[in-house]
Order: sequence, then C-alpha cells, then structure tokens
Amino acid sequence: MHSHLLQMGRSTSGAPKVLRNRSDILYGLADLSSYHLNIRRQMEAASQNGSAPKRYPITVFRRYQNLNVFVKLAIWFLLFFHICLAALIITVGPAQVPQYLYDKAKIFSETKWGWLYLGIAMSITSLPPLVGYTTLTSVCGFAYGFTKGFLISAIASLLGSALVFVVLRYIFRERIQQWAEQNKKWQALEAVIKAKGLPLIILIRISPFPPWVYANAFFASIETVSLWQFAFATCFTFPKLALNAFIGARMAALADGKQRDQMDTLAKVLDGILVGGGVVVAIFAGWLMYGLVQNHIRNLNGPPSEVDEFAAEAVEHYDEETPLMQSDGNRP
Repeated sequence: MHSHLLQMGRSTSGAPKVLRNRSDILYGLADLSSYHLNIRRQMEAASQNGSAPKRYPITVFRRYQNLNVFVKLAIWFLLFFHICLAALIITVGPAQVPQYLYDKAKIFSETKWGWLYLGIAMSITSLPPLVGYTTLTSVCGFAYGFTKGFLISAIASLLGSALVFVVLRYIFRERIQQWAEQNKKWQALEAVIKAKGLPLIILIRISPFPPWVYANAFFASIETVSLWQFAFATCFTFPKLALNAFIGARMAALADGKQRDQMDTLAKVLDGILVGGGVVVAIFAGWLMYGLVQNHIRNLNGPPSEVDEFAAEAVEHYDEETPLMQSDGNRP
C-alpha cells in the first residue's frame, strides 16, 4: 500500500474503503500530532531568518484549514476546555478553587460508577495526541485517597494502554511495515529490542521519554514487541502511579478547609513538603532513568555501534520518528 492511501481528506485510490472508514478518527489524531510537530519545525526555521512573528498566524491558519474534521473538533474541544477552566477560576475565585474542586471530587467519588468513569477517561487519554493522563492519575488520589486511587489508576493504565496498543497496531499495521522498510533508525531499534528483549522494553517503558501517550504508539509501532511484553513492562510504571496518587491525596487534604483547620502549622508544612518533594522526586527519577536508557542502548554488547546509535536516536526523537505520529508529508 502506497503512502498516498493514508492521506486524510484526499484521494484514497486503491485503499480498502472499510479500513479507511474504520480508522478516520485515529488517522485524525495522528495528524494532530504531526500538526504540532510541523508547526514547531516551521517556527524554528522561521525564527532563524527573523520572520517568525509575521508568518506564524498565517502558517497556523493554513495548517488548520488542511486538517481532518476530527482533528478540528479536537482542537475546538481543547479550546473550550480551557475557556471553561478560566471561567471557573473567575466565577469561583482563585482562593476558593481548591475547596470547590475538593467538594466536587468528593461528590464524584461517592457516585456509584465514578471510579469507572475515571478509568475510562484515563484509557481515552492514553491515545495520542490526547493530554491529561498524568493529571488524571493524581485526580484518582485526590478523589479516592491514596490506596483506592492507586488501584484505579493502575488497572485503568494497564487495560487502557493495552487496548490502545492493540487498536493502533491493528489499524496501522501496513503503515508500520512500510515505514520499517525505509527507516534505518527504526530497523536498528527493532534489531536492538529483538536482541535484548524484555529488559530493554521495561527500561524504555519506565523512562519519561517517550511520554505515556507517545510511548503507547511507540511500542505499537515496533513489530518485535508483543502485547504481553508491553503489558508486563507497563506494570513497572506502577511506582510512578503510586507517587502521583500520593501527591493527589495530600493535595486533597490541603484543599479541604475542614481538614486544614484540624492541622497544626507543622502538619501543613509537612504536607506541603511531601507534595513538593514528590514532584521533585518524580522529575529527578525520570531524568535519571532517561539518561540510563540512552547510555544502556548506546553501550549494548552485540549490535554494531552504528546500530546502537541509530536505536538511541529513534528513542530520543520519538515524536519525529514514530511512524504512527507521522503525516504523509513527513514520511521518508
């Protein structure tokens, strides 16, 4: 199948019509990622010759006009969400926002199917290029406390990412195969993962780069990674989920006025330190793990050094290399 078969809103001569209809939404989401990437590239190029401020609005508008209808709806949804968020802050008042959010979270947690709705939302935000997954892991702790919040986020993360993995690999199988045949970095990465197997998959999975939603597409793009390996490696992200749930639970205690009034100054300070310390630990651990992954890939025994370097670059430039994140105009 040729590359023009996957162009959205353009000719699909020779493409199976059923496949096109079934995958329009996912193609649109992939094109939204490419939209962000292309805008960034064009802005970098324009900034070098000093024309960025003048050409940016025109570039954005032209790219927007060429987007699929599903991508346009996603953009308008994100815009509407941020408008509603700003309206909430203005209406309730900045000082009352934490208490307001706590009260709503409490009501939500007491509903019969609240945990299921939250799990479904986490599963949906596991699909690139949607955002909000990490925030939702903290919301689990904020609404349900540490233990129950962690269990909800862990189960939803495992099932949601596995579902995304299967859907993306099924829909884009031919696109993945075509890409792998033409991209040396991807061939190197597949060779390295095939040689080193599960330990390397786990290392890449717990690394902060690629981020969660892009990592799901990243692993779905690599034919040598099986579903059971992907699911098993995902379990190693549970400590991070536990940390996010803990941060959310401590933030809930600080947000509720009644709980704050029962705390002495020392308890409030300790809670603040725990929240801030948790964020710092998460950032430091992510940075450390990313460095270890890059160093490990570049110093593997067995594959030639050139193959190791190509594989490391494929991981580092996940947003530019992952075939499911590429539009037709960016393919090799």
